[in-house]
Amino acid sequence: MQLAEINVARLKHDQDDPRVADFMNNLDRINGIAERSEGFVWRHIDETGNATATRTDPDPRLISNVSTWKTVPDFERFVWGTIHKQFYQRREEWFDALDSMHFAMWWLQDGHRPSMAEATDRLADLNKNGPSERVFGWAELPEATLWRTAQCGEVAAE
Repeated sequence: MQLAEINVARLKHDQDDPRVADFMNNLDRINGIAERSEGFVWRHIDETGNATATRTDPDPRLISNVSTWKTVPDFERFVWGTIHKQFYQRREEWFDALDSMHFAMWWLQDGHRPSMAEATDRLADLNKNGPSERVFGWAELPEATLWRTAQCGEVAAE
């Protein structure tokens, strides 16, 4: 089994707005780090070379990312142990807070590549029914130690 994830965010400004340029201009860099990370398997890519043109909603500022990883620790090392963490910590600068869950994970068979529709369905399930064996967040993964450490650091920093 492999770990799949979807992350949805709503940009505060259009993709070509200078106020989100630091985020947009670093997508290739961050995705390149992901692709070179131990345990990375696959990510959804559209004609932009990222996933910023893939529409899961009529709102053009809503962007999504879907990827698969061999293990939870592999994904965690990318999220919390690379420069990705610095961009994550700046999320309030670039993204609006959403009224619903924006991140979900689930297990899938090795080699399966989830479609964006499948991924958004999992996220909708999490929003409607809460965590389950079908879809979950970091808190449901006992092995997610870097996430727990990051949460403690964010609470301490507030």
